[in-house]
Amino acid sequence: MGRQRARVPNTRRQEALVKYIAQKLVDQPDAVQVSRRVERHTVIVELRVAPEDIGRVIGKNGRVAEAMRKLMSTYSQREENVILKIL
Repeated sequence: MGRQRARVPNTRRQEALVKYIAQKLVDQPDAVQVSRRVERHTVIVELRVAPEDIGRVIGKNGRVAEAMRKLMSTYSQREENVILKIL
């Protein structure tokens, strides 16, 4: 009984989904960068946008960011623990 690893193909699709949504929200879509790193049993998806676009990605009271996180958790499989960080 070894450690379970996060499924890479599914998280790559999540990265593409986050990037697509972010590019549609911001004024500078070319500045959107999405990266992924794995720590233990958790996949961390990091979203970077231009400083002037950060408010668009977070949204009023964090609603846009929360919606993106819900989409990611819905899209992920049960054994995956995926976190979205907006930097």
